[in-house]
Amino acid sequence: MTRTSVTSESFGPQVNSYLIDNPLWPFCKGCGHTMVIRRINEALVSLQLQPQDVALVTDIGCIGMSDGLFRAIHTVHTTHGRSTAFATGIALADSVLAEKKLKTIVLIGDGGAMIGLQHLVHAAMLNVDVTVLICNNFVYGMTGGQGSGFTPECFVTATTPDGNIVPPVDICEMLMSSNAAFVGRTIATDKELTSLIAQAIAYPGFAALEILELCTEFAVPQNELTGTKLLAVAEQNGWSMGLLRAGTDRPPFGKKYLDNILTKPTQSPRKSAVRKNLPKPMGIDGPVSLMIVGSAGEKVQSAAATLCQAAVASGLRVTQKNDNPVTQGSGFSLSEVWLSPEEIGFTGIDRPDYLVILSTDGYRELVERGVLLRLGNTTKVYIDESIDVPVEHGKVKRHAYRKLFGPTLAAVGALVHIARLNRLVDSEALDGAVQPRLKNDAPKFNQAMEQLMGKS
Repeated sequence: MTRTSVTSESFGPQVNSYLIDNPLWPFCKGCGHTMVIRRINEALVSLQLQPQDVALVTDIGCIGMSDGLFRAIHTVHTTHGRSTAFATGIALADSVLAEKKLKTIVLIGDGGAMIGLQHLVHAAMLNVDVTVLICNNFVYGMTGGQGSGFTPECFVTATTPDGNIVPPVDICEMLMSSNAAFVGRTIATDKELTSLIAQAIAYPGFAALEILELCTEFAVPQNELTGTKLLAVAEQNGWSMGLLRAGTDRPPFGKKYLDNILTKPTQSPRKSAVRKNLPKPMGIDGPVSLMIVGSAGEKVQSAAATLCQAAVASGLRVTQKNDNPVTQGSGFSLSEVWLSPEEIGFTGIDRPDYLVILSTDGYRELVERGVLLRLGNTTKVYIDESIDVPVEHGKVKRHAYRKLFGPTLAAVGALVHIARLNRLVDSEALDGAVQPRLKNDAPKFNQAMEQLMGKS
């Protein structure tokens, strides 16, 4: 299998656009989201950031359809209201553990912002290096035009047909009271929007811009609203406009953590989770992909995370991508893991090097996705012996994972077995990651592992 990823060289020395060629805009005609995306692109062009140094995190809602409009930059699509929390983690990881060059941008609507209000407040308190663009069209545009916490008084929506009688939240005031360092509010048609977005992205701490815009499908017809009336809406609600706080000298959280926490000795010195200067595991001479599938509730994804923890402690780069039905507690559970001694520029797996099948639910999902038809002759397939189904491709081995370890430990048992057999991670790092999660099950687990390794 040939693995490729788009790199900054695809753009040349001068980045002229971060958008895909000839984008088909997924928004309604006249929707403010289109203007906001164009201004984001212009801001990025003005800053000339390398694509690999930009992460765009989107929320659920119409604005979440923005991901596919950009090329080469990192994109993360999250659950409702959680985009700022995901972005905070991404930015903190870069500022403490990586190269400190990543610029993380959140695109969130008024619905997501209200649902994820605590995440916004906490990011502002931390002063983490995240730029949050709050696209406020006053309604839930994707689900039928219901009112949100940002809906102005007297506004007609699907849930306030006689006009809203509840005053809206002033998100900018709330964030400034949470010590947000850079805060502004403007409209989508503001000629200075590109410059404001660029300033927000360049600021080395938390920055938030609320952008008032039109939902032409729901807000405009019900309220005789036009772009020229957006400033009047702001005035009626007492919302100040423009750059409300232009940055402070307050250091971002990552710098404070490095300066004040990591430099202090502790009463009980902790061993670093990442073991430096380790030779790479013998089974790793380049990127290695592993896909594990099982049933919901049987700890498939947490078992994969444990393998990732061991890989990081072994000095490897790691990505993990999970999937499961929206019903959560039923059906399949799937995790895709990349392990690599070098930087990983991709996350999805088309043809895994290792495939682990632990339940019929997981097998059905693989069939549905066509994964089994794409397996190569070199793919190592580990399947629980209780699953009586044909797997015609790859090097297939059947083991009694569920019988030996039980349903909730079968996933971690299978991954430890495979990691040891194929020398994917350092053995000491593997034990250090696995044993704490076993607790009272450790003796039984270790005995079962010895029995399994003895047969392999």
